[in-house]
Amino acid sequence: MSELLLIYKSDIIYGLIVISAIFVLRFFTNLLHNWLVRHEKRKYPEVQPRAVNWVKRILNTLWLVLGLILLSFLFVNEEKYEVLRHNFKLILYLGTVAVVTIAGAASTNLWFRVSIKRKITNLEDPTSFKFLRYISIIGIYTTGVLFALLAFPSLKGVAQTALGGAGVIALIAGVASQEALSNLVGGVFIISFKPFKIGDVIKVTDTMVGTVVDITLRHTVIRNFENKMIVIPNAIINKEKLINYDLGELKICERIEIGISYSSDISLAKKIMQEECENHPFIFDNRSASDILEGKPKVKTALISLNDSSVTVRAWAWARNYSESFEMRCDLLESIKMRFESEGIEIPFPYRTVVLRTEKEPDSDLQKEPTTKPEN
Repeated sequence: MSELLLIYKSDIIYGLIVISAIFVLRFFTNLLHNWLVRHEKRKYPEVQPRAVNWVKRILNTLWLVLGLILLSFLFVNEEKYEVLRHNFKLILYLGTVAVVTIAGAASTNLWFRVSIKRKITNLEDPTSFKFLRYISIIGIYTTGVLFALLAFPSLKGVAQTALGGAGVIALIAGVASQEALSNLVGGVFIISFKPFKIGDVIKVTDTMVGTVVDITLRHTVIRNFENKMIVIPNAIINKEKLINYDLGELKICERIEIGISYSSDISLAKKIMQEECENHPFIFDNRSASDILEGKPKVKTALISLNDSSVTVRAWAWARNYSESFEMRCDLLESIKMRFESEGIEIPFPYRTVVLRTEKEPDSDLQKEPTTKPEN
């Protein structure tokens, strides 16, 4: 037994050193991970340390795989040494690229998040920073993948061409679909010309109204008033005619239209609508100084159309913004209807005259018996 130990003494020492190195590296990796997690939670309590966790897993796996390769030298002949050295260098290179890429992307993402939060706190527009964050992170991961491809001879030429400046654009144009490129260009146009920004209330169609919450490389995300997320590709939203309620002046004119019967007092109806609108807390005085001096009303009312069974009266009520105007409209429709009912202003529903033809005598003409019933 002692002779066997003497023969393989160097191999045993080599194996113990490798195993010890694996445990030491994993220990310090876990120690560093715990310190980074505590530091990140203390400084950024709302951020989850996903990148730190991924780096820990990669490093621990890397130490284990490299250790197994080093231990493999004890069990193979010298002809296999070159293969093991190549595998060792390859695994070490790929692991290093993965760690650097993830750490770089995480640091960039964290910097952008802090900058975006600072801009929101200072009431500044964070749209450009949010869009640039996606571009930067994707650029870092793409560069990391290309550097990883350099380790493989069959893909080395492609990676070198892609990393050579204009080759990046050529590679993207070659592998990306036309739709993806259209969405990317659409996102760049949105950020450049700013038809809307994050936080704006926009209306794309009657069913797509809400607040812009994110603009990515591919799509724009809108949160509607039912708290549902609407995802619209940038190429599509660039072609649509949309209304931005937060572009320019925020004040908005809400037209309150109600039909009343021909027999109702139009002057009284206009007076009721004007009083209810002016008494609402969200009403905004849009009169100029000269209008106020001339004694013009805060809310203008007018008869705008004569219909088959009603006349339409309209009130022009101004609000400070879109959200207040919607709530004001709902309140006014209810309060005006209640005032109309209490003061005898009729809101009619359509009537239809039905003619029944009855044949009394075979040779006699048809008699017409008109009856009238309401149409609900």
